[in-house]
Amino acid sequence: MKKKNATGILSDEEIDRIVVAQADDESAWGKPIKVRPPKSSTMRLPSELAARAAFFARLHRESNMENWLKRIIRERIDFEEAAFSGLKRDLTDKKK
Repeated sequence: MKKKNATGILSDEEIDRIVVAQADDESAWGKPIKVRPPKSSTMRLPSELAARAAFFARLHRESNMENWLKRIIRERIDFEEAAFSGLKRDLTDKKK
């Protein structure tokens, strides 16, 4: 097996080389595992909120409310992450 780099972590290329070299060696592999896709989560919305969301989904010409909600949630999370990063940057600048 190859030595680890200075940080102690193998690069993707090193991992690929090891896996390809051991691909036909049955003793190099453990017992197979089964991987299931993650279950999707559900969220209950009050009927009034669901109706408002459905209205705005149609207004924005989204194919269905679920797709519109995913887009809105993704946009809001991006906004919150940007705001949080800005606050962290401001705090570190004030400490200097």
